[in-house]
Amino acid sequence: MDDHVYRVIEIAGSSEKSISDAIQTAVTRASKTLRNLRWFEVVNTRGHLEDGKIMHYQVTLKVGFTIDEANPGA
Repeated sequence: MDDHVYRVIEIAGSSEKSISDAIQTAVTRASKTLRNLRWFEVVNTRGHLEDGKIMHYQVTLKVGFTIDEANPGA
């Protein structure tokens, strides 16, 4: 088994639908600019309220991705 080294960043996502959708929104957006996404961890969950109603679900995620080797095969 190969050793794995990950870089970890923190991102946030939001959704009017659900916590799950907020997570998916954040991961989908991150995957457009980051390669090799491997895992996520929800570190914070919160929401936005107006007049006693939930308007947005918000999540903060740690996302891990593998680091490319500088000179593969060298």
